[in-house]
Amino acid sequence: MAKIKIRLVRSTIGQIPRHRATVRSLGLRKIGSSAVQEDTPAILGMVRNVSHLVSVESVSGEDNKGSK
Repeated sequence: MAKIKIRLVRSTIGQIPRHRATVRSLGLRKIGSSAVQEDTPAILGMVRNVSHLVSVESVSGEDNKGSK
């Protein structure tokens, strides 16, 4: 399955608690932090809800094999 890299580009300060929780559940903490997630409908829906706070790019599956 395809993977996507999600990066937090805006702060969650001043956002509604539901958006803050969505950002945390995507694995993001600080501005500039990133997480690689599976490209599933659930993850894409979460990204769509906080699209004003994050940037998304596609990642090939072989790039993630050696990362920690």
